[in-house]
Amino acid sequence: MSDKLFEPVMGLEVHCQLLTRTKAFCTCSAAYGGTPNSQTCPVCLGLPGALPVLNKQVVEFAIRMGLASHCVIAAESIFARKNYFYPDLPKGYQISQFDKPLCEHGWIEIEVGEATKRIGIKRIHLEEDAGKSIHDDAVTGGNATFIDLNRCGTPLIEIVSEPDFRSAAEVTAYLTKIRQIVQYLEICDGNMEEGSLRCDANISMRPVGAEKLGTKTELKNMNSFKAVERALAYEMARQAKVLREGGEIIQQTLLWDDNAGESRAMRSKEEAHDYRYFPEPDLVPLKVSKEWIESVSENLSELPQARRDRFVREYGIPKYDAEVLTLNKSLANYFEETLKFVKDAKLVSNWIMSEMMAVMKENKQEADQFIVTPKNLGRLLDLIVKGTISGKIAKNVFEEMCKEGADPNTIVKEKGLLQITNRDEIEKLVDKMLESNQSQLKEYLSGKEALFGHFVGQVMKLSQGKANPGMTNDILKEKLKKYA
Repeated sequence: MSDKLFEPVMGLEVHCQLLTRTKAFCTCSAAYGGTPNSQTCPVCLGLPGALPVLNKQVVEFAIRMGLASHCVIAAESIFARKNYFYPDLPKGYQISQFDKPLCEHGWIEIEVGEATKRIGIKRIHLEEDAGKSIHDDAVTGGNATFIDLNRCGTPLIEIVSEPDFRSAAEVTAYLTKIRQIVQYLEICDGNMEEGSLRCDANISMRPVGAEKLGTKTELKNMNSFKAVERALAYEMARQAKVLREGGEIIQQTLLWDDNAGESRAMRSKEEAHDYRYFPEPDLVPLKVSKEWIESVSENLSELPQARRDRFVREYGIPKYDAEVLTLNKSLANYFEETLKFVKDAKLVSNWIMSEMMAVMKENKQEADQFIVTPKNLGRLLDLIVKGTISGKIAKNVFEEMCKEGADPNTIVKEKGLLQITNRDEIEKLVDKMLESNQSQLKEYLSGKEALFGHFVGQVMKLSQGKANPGMTNDILKEKLKKYA
């Protein structure tokens, strides 16, 4: 039996750590990377007599995401205690939302190839994060586990999709879209490596055409898009093999080991009631007014898809360019800021996607960390538009700018890189080139017209790239006609 007889059915639970200054229910810092166990208090440690107080900004951030994903925002939602034992969960429970979440019944559109698909959002609920168990031998010194409780109480939203995914490509497109949206809304930095965006996947396989869902497993510990793709491919193949051989899938939670390229069982898991949810007695129901929702909606940031469409419409750049430029908010901002100093949108797009993004990738930077400011890039490109320097010279100037962020005009003047636009000078260069390329000239005149490009290149070489390309072409054509 071929694996093609089975199709995967997948749903995702995406946890986004919110960019609030303090935690969900106390005033401890929510900043990443503090000294272990230095950002804790009786509230987030769950000590006797400590009571939680809800952070209002946490609710507003969740509403932003709810609106951006077309959810219904509940007028009243309830907090619950999600009970389970784990070493990095000092209270023995997480404050979360269960049967009455803040946001429900939404959707997000994804694009895979030429196809557009709508993925249902079942719910978005608020919860606090647990701490962190450190198993790294380099840190612990061997057979030990260290516990860092700084993350306890850090605010999260959990975005629970419907089981609408049928391929790893759809999952990747969805996660990319989620990360884009939360970054644009400025509610989460989307950093999977630091754990501020985490993904768990529920996967089952069923015969193609069947309506009934198969037994699912849950995959955890996927901290990059590549890890998600590898984990899903592994689990789909594993389940299909078991079913092919007549076996049964065991419902369980699996941890993904990206180094080994395989999953391993973490625990068996039945239903949500295993967590023994019950209403949080120390928090009153959360009530959200229509006025509050309207206020958040009016101040919502322009979302990536809307910005992409506007870039195509307003600046006349191709859809592909717009998709790349809107991958994250800082890059989109950089593009629009650069256009204040040069009006050729396609030229700006080309330079950002080629020269600039290559340097950013090498230095592992975002656009807002890039040493060359939008103003200076705009000035450099304006020099090309005005014919002050050639595109080739501009690349050399750009390299210098990337070292210290210097002004391009200063570099051009100091290094004597101004483009040669004097006709007499270019004529002399063309004459000199033709004199030293007599054999190639004879070949050209006998019909080998492809040598024209060689001639242009030789003139540019003589001028050290400073001859105006357009004038060089015109003068060379005139000279060659005379020879003919």
